[in-house]
Amino acid sequence: MDLMTDASLGPTGEICFDLPSPYEPHPCGLLHLPRFVAKCKKHLNEELPKSYQKNFCRGFDRFLCMHLEIDPAQVVDAVRTAGGDAKELDRLLAECFPEDLKVAEWNREVVHKGQTEAGREFLAESLTNMGTPEKIGQIQSVMDMIDFDEGRIPGFSDEERKRWEESNR
Repeated sequence: MDLMTDASLGPTGEICFDLPSPYEPHPCGLLHLPRFVAKCKKHLNEELPKSYQKNFCRGFDRFLCMHLEIDPAQVVDAVRTAGGDAKELDRLLAECFPEDLKVAEWNREVVHKGQTEAGREFLAESLTNMGTPEKIGQIQSVMDMIDFDEGRIPGFSDEERKRWEESNR
């Protein structure tokens, strides 16, 4: 399975406004899981933009799977097999997930990504590259950065998100 690992992939400016926030929990309690599942669906439908393909099954996707001690490909396969059947997807995920999901441990860890010294440097560099250095110190985690990039936190892609919302009513 091709999980989009081409080194030439990267930022294109295309933003997926329809992906869930990484703060959105799955019914099992895990943050980021609904977002990973949504990215899997886009990937399988060949609708995941290049800017998202670079980190597909990497970054938070991989961190979540490492926490669960599974391979990201197992989640992709479950999404493929389930098709649009949410109950079947939950059943398939339950089969490959461990019995103890350690939800509190994962959620605590993921919301703090970006709060180490190296993480703060990454956020500052990213915000500067986005042309919004004034947000340094206000965007305090990688999850906030994702929400900022996708317009759930005002200040970066506000106009693009407004146009997308209007066209999807």
